[in-house]
Amino acid sequence: MTITKRTLPKSWHWAKLEDVCALVGNSINPQSNKEEIFAHYSIPSFDDGRKPVIENGNNILSNKVVFDNGVVLFSKLNPRISRVWYVNDEQAYKRICSTEFLPLAPNLDQLDPMFLTWILQEANLITALRAKTAAATKSRERLKPNIVLSTQIPLPPLDEQKRIAARLNEQMSIITLARQAIDDQFSLLTSLVNSYFRESLQRITTKMHLSDCMVEVKKGVGETWAQYPVLGATRAGVAPAKEKVGKQPQRYKLVEPGTIFYNPMRIMIGSIAMLDDGDESGITSPDYVVLKGKEGILHARWFYYWFRSPYGENFIKSLARGAVRERMLFNRLDKGEIELPDWDTQVKIAEKLKEIKTFKQALESQLAEINELPSALLRQAFAGELS
Repeated sequence: MTITKRTLPKSWHWAKLEDVCALVGNSINPQSNKEEIFAHYSIPSFDDGRKPVIENGNNILSNKVVFDNGVVLFSKLNPRISRVWYVNDEQAYKRICSTEFLPLAPNLDQLDPMFLTWILQEANLITALRAKTAAATKSRERLKPNIVLSTQIPLPPLDEQKRIAARLNEQMSIITLARQAIDDQFSLLTSLVNSYFRESLQRITTKMHLSDCMVEVKKGVGETWAQYPVLGATRAGVAPAKEKVGKQPQRYKLVEPGTIFYNPMRIMIGSIAMLDDGDESGITSPDYVVLKGKEGILHARWFYYWFRSPYGENFIKSLARGAVRERMLFNRLDKGEIELPDWDTQVKIAEKLKEIKTFKQALESQLAEINELPSALLRQAFAGELS
């Protein structure tokens, strides 16, 4: 199996992984003394803080592998097989990982470890591995080691491998900084939104039950359901629904601009959405709660952002019974009280929130472009086109 059927640059050749690296590591006896093991071995962490260890019940040593420093860990779990990490901490002793990872030790005379780390994340290779796994095992859950080791990769001379790996390290670091800059701007926007609410709620407010300022949409859209896209609510807001329309599509509820809707099973984790001015109307599951603010009393955009803010989070928690996944319908929320500024103040804040939404969409567009760069860089690198 190769990444793609293509002509390689001069001096490059195809090589099977098993010819240039070895699968290493020894299983740990689950009955070993845990304190003694961890006194001599360590568990590495990924850059995002996760550890490549999956605990099995109360026995942390069950299904664990110990390996030397300088290996490349490759996840054999689908769909996470692109999770790769080069373990290169010279201060560490032996390392421990779950058997769900394959510790690969490259032959340093033929294969640079960082080059291997990057090529194992190349999209075409990942796609080919998944296809090969499904064909061989009728399962997409785990890769067999022989499938990975039989994979062919394009291999340039060692000096060129090191140059490519160094260049990728440099470019990927720049991409990471760009992502962080976007994340920082998202955080600033969130802080700005919360400051708007703090300011508006410091003025004269009125306490009202939610049932006095909102109306629940219960009626189905009827026979016109096929005219609309099916929408869902996620922690990021509106998204196309994952599930197809059910057996009674006429019962799906209409959501149009100025409508707030949420998944009653996932409201505790923020699966709340709203269609704003200019958004295309759609329909959502009859199991969703769909709400509209009463004109002159509760501005939909003001409430939506409030609902997703720490104020709304505390409001939801105050009405919950303790379970993270519980079905919170409107007849529970409507008993809660909310502090409302006057209508004019809500409108002013809502206009500011609209500007923030526009800026946030621009950031999301930039982030999407940034997230495309790693795949493009890897394609260039392993086609011999990375300068």
